[in-house]
Amino acid sequence: MSRNRLGRKRLWRMRSNPLRRHDDIVEAWIVLVVWAVIAVGGALAGLVTFHAAHEVFAAQRTQRHSVQGALLTDTPPASSTPGGARDLIKGKVRWATADGTSHTGSALVDTGQKAGSEVVVWVDSAGNFTIEPPSSKEATLESAVLGLTAALAFAGVAFGAGAVARYRLDRRRIDSWGTEWNLVGPSWGRKTN
Repeated sequence: MSRNRLGRKRLWRMRSNPLRRHDDIVEAWIVLVVWAVIAVGGALAGLVTFHAAHEVFAAQRTQRHSVQGALLTDTPPASSTPGGARDLIKGKVRWATADGTSHTGSALVDTGQKAGSEVVVWVDSAGNFTIEPPSSKEATLESAVLGLTAALAFAGVAFGAGAVARYRLDRRRIDSWGTEWNLVGPSWGRKTN
């Protein structure tokens, strides 16, 4: 096949065609725009979400710090779990802030500890109990997952909007075909009764 003929075959939709309707051209543009929006918008949504989540996790790492606390109650012994998973249970803990104020609250602690055992508690800059912030690697992974989720959600919304627009075009074409058939159909010969 010659190069010129191959080029004409690939661009057949661009040529003038007596069967091509205005709705067909509109549909082709809708498909093109939807894919462009998915590619560009999805990438932007993913990147913006990744950077925003990464900044939040970085702020958490700077605002939170660990302090030593004392366990106030005994915790039950560890149950045997396959794979050597770490058993955690809520326990009542007392800790002191940098200014010496004593606080009491529930924290996740290892099982099998006696009252008075030292435990690590995470607090924010105000001295209130909080959870451990994600490490740098965990934050990067979680930010990437959130970014990918945002990109996929954006792509899904764009694809859905394009599908709705194409559905409406299909309904319009079907109605148009029905109207044309009502005009042309009776002139196609005799009808059976």
